[in-house]
Amino acid sequence: MGDSIIDYENELNEAQYRAVSVTEGPALVIAGAGSGKTRTLVYRVARLVDAGINPGSILLLTFTRKAAAEMMDRASQLLDRRCRSVSGGTFHSLANHILRKYGDLIGYPDFSIIDRGDCNEVVGYIIGELDIKRKEIGLPRNSTIVNIISKSINKSLDLSDVLERYYSHLAELADPLRKIAQCYGDYKKKHKMMDYDDLLVNLKMLLVEFPGVRKTLSDRYRFIMVDEYQDTNLLQAEIVELLGGEHRNVMVVGDDSQSIYSFRGADFRNIMDFPRVFPDTRIIKLEENFRSSQPILELTNAIISRALQRYTKCLYTRRKGGVLPQVVVARDESEQSDWITEKIISLTRSGIKLKEIAVLFRSSFHSFDLEVELARSKIPFAKYGGLKFAEAAHIKDLLAHLRVFLNPSDHLSWHRILKLLPGIGQATANKVVGWLSSDVPSIERFKMYVKDQKGKMKILGELVGLFDLLSGQELEVKEMVSVVRKYYEPLMMSKFDDYPKRMRDLDYLEEWCAPFQSLEQFLTDMALEPPEVNRAPSDFAERADFLTLSTIHSAKGLEWKVVFIIHAADGYFPSRHSLHKDEELEEERRLMYVACTRAKDQLYIVYPETARDSYYGHVNLELSQFVRGLEWDYATVVRASDVYSECERSVADSRAGSGSVLTGRGFSLRAGDVLRHPELGMGVVLEVMGHKRARVFFKKQGIRLIDLRSVGSGQWILQE
Repeated sequence: MGDSIIDYENELNEAQYRAVSVTEGPALVIAGAGSGKTRTLVYRVARLVDAGINPGSILLLTFTRKAAAEMMDRASQLLDRRCRSVSGGTFHSLANHILRKYGDLIGYPDFSIIDRGDCNEVVGYIIGELDIKRKEIGLPRNSTIVNIISKSINKSLDLSDVLERYYSHLAELADPLRKIAQCYGDYKKKHKMMDYDDLLVNLKMLLVEFPGVRKTLSDRYRFIMVDEYQDTNLLQAEIVELLGGEHRNVMVVGDDSQSIYSFRGADFRNIMDFPRVFPDTRIIKLEENFRSSQPILELTNAIISRALQRYTKCLYTRRKGGVLPQVVVARDESEQSDWITEKIISLTRSGIKLKEIAVLFRSSFHSFDLEVELARSKIPFAKYGGLKFAEAAHIKDLLAHLRVFLNPSDHLSWHRILKLLPGIGQATANKVVGWLSSDVPSIERFKMYVKDQKGKMKILGELVGLFDLLSGQELEVKEMVSVVRKYYEPLMMSKFDDYPKRMRDLDYLEEWCAPFQSLEQFLTDMALEPPEVNRAPSDFAERADFLTLSTIHSAKGLEWKVVFIIHAADGYFPSRHSLHKDEELEEERRLMYVACTRAKDQLYIVYPETARDSYYGHVNLELSQFVRGLEWDYATVVRASDVYSECERSVADSRAGSGSVLTGRGFSLRAGDVLRHPELGMGVVLEVMGHKRARVFFKKQGIRLIDLRSVGSGQWILQE
């Protein structure tokens, strides 16, 4: 290593250098929030390659393939292009890659990948085929059934145990649900389909049942690194153990305090049990934080110190100074929204850009009242944590045509594209798909069916024409998407009233698919890692500077100068459903820790004292138990009703020296002045706009535009 162009020891802090220096044997890196986790992984990739290890024998598993690509790109810039040859991706993309090669050994010579929406449709079809009377027995929604089956797989629990532990009110439905689960698995196998869980289940099966394949893969991937290990499920941990059990050169990196995805099957125990699974594990802790000020870290350390199970660590920073976090008490939800809106206005006047501010919340509906207030105040925002791009109906419609073309056994997609056509309902679609299934399904067999109809189903001829265009010449992926789009657009316009907005999504899809070399790879990526599209309100979509509203789950891994956490009250955060379940309450505590550690400079924890609950009616609320008892030692506590005097001071300070205006009534008016109106009450002048108008903030009425010529008339009184 003496000839290396990289001075690892001086470019990393002591803990990072120790982690990067590990070559052989198992290692667990506990990387606190903002502690340079990605930098550590990048330097370790470079150091392994630098030491002469074949890049192809290094496997880097992350939770998005984009993250792996960025790490390898950074390592290449650090060292050289050899780092680009490292094998990187997600567990699911690794499983897909291996199963495409060895799938025939377990009965999958080929397969399509279906998303959660498709799974729901398959379950609905199976319930119909089994003739189960949903209402009579109280069967839950299809999505709930899919979640139950998925949880059973990811947590390696019997379906009855899942019901008892997570869905006790459905325990008596164990028998019909077990039958549905069995038929669901059979249906997917018959039609060459895999859902996300199947990819992991079948990869594990392959590794267990075929030791030769396992040894081949283990010999190839001699050095395994796993990012965000706290977010792995039991199946993923077992796959790591199977691939790395022989050479034991496994390094996992993560933070037990940021394990917040149990609803996706993530198992907190994986990171806690790693030293037991891999004896002689070296544990290295990254505790120096490069993001937040020390006062913010003091509060977050105190919050997580109450966790029942954790790796002890204490985040610190070398940054100097910093302001205490604030706990803000609002009278109700309306006052909470008013205070945040006005504070954001004040922050932007002090020079902080909207894109440097985020409002975070436990659940998506918590921001609804705030969204109204922000829109009223003309503050542009983008909200994250809603419907995903690939789950939109029009995107699924277009992709279904390509999925059928690639895999004619995909009956789910056949049903989708047939029912788009005028005059074709479920019965006709069943008839067509049933005929296709009577032999090996193929596009040619579909053409035979249409020809045999002798014009009775003329509408199907257009679909035949589409398949002819797709197969008539060698088309690139983008050209295939364009061909299907031209066919689908008239159908979309008749199906959706908001088709112009959906048309823009199709524009984006066409551009996104351009780099793909094969249709199979494109459809696989759309299923496993679809693109993310900014869901900003349309009138703000073109503006670069907008406020972020986000669920905390969607905000993980991101950071802002200023962070607001709203509805920080028991019953909201933690949620009412978690209050009496220790395991869930602990995860909610970790969620609060994640939220607080997104803030770099300023942190505001806000909650309303009263709220309207759809079940309980009017309720009184307490500050979240995760913060309660800490607020006086690690934060300052203020009431939102004091916003008036605070706004008056901050605006006056920010506008000091901005000049005044003569209203024609014998007095001057400037930003920061206080007005009193007999109906609207007290107001603070935010901005003087020429000689006729001003923006004034009223504590109860919000911001109003006033005519300066009326001030001093007896209706408006300037307060001295």
